[in-house]
Amino acid sequence: MIPVCRLEDLPAGESVRLDITPPVAVFNADGELFAIDDTCSHQDASLSEGWLEGCSVECPLHAASFDLRTGRPTCLPARRPVRTHQVYVEDGVVHVRLAGTEEARDGSAA
Repeated sequence: MIPVCRLEDLPAGESVRLDITPPVAVFNADGELFAIDDTCSHQDASLSEGWLEGCSVECPLHAASFDLRTGRPTCLPARRPVRTHQVYVEDGVVHVRLAGTEEARDGSAA
């Protein structure tokens, strides 16, 4: 698991970007936490710099929108989804478990 920030440092309606490869964005959508790949699948733009509304984020470049729960685009111009990742809060700290890692597949903790 990758530590992100303290839960109190990620208020509702805000996001934080993890500068890893590939970058990941963590969103607090009205108290629900979501993590997705931070790069829009339409063009290279940071989704963490977009507009959050409910469980969707709008890309700041061409207004493509993605469902934070599934990573699927909800409107054009994006056609391909972005990866979603698991988010956990442990002892007041937000953590992300990246999709596609052995840890994510077998459910074990780091």
